[in-house]
Amino acid sequence: MSLDPKLLSILVCPQDKGPLEYHEAEQLLVNPRLSLAYPIEDDIPVMLADDAIAYPAEGK
Repeated sequence: MSLDPKLLSILVCPQDKGPLEYHEAEQLLVNPRLSLAYPIEDDIPVMLADDAIAYPAEGK
């Protein structure tokens, strides 16, 4: 799946309201400023702060 560039341009991190990076291979929207990522499940970005994961994942 490829994320629509228009959608990516309006999505922001719910925590710092900054832009996100799309990592297609991992199906994640990444906030490098906070080292967090938001998963994309069934082609839908999950933009809930409680569902954010550490990025890069520890141990990688």
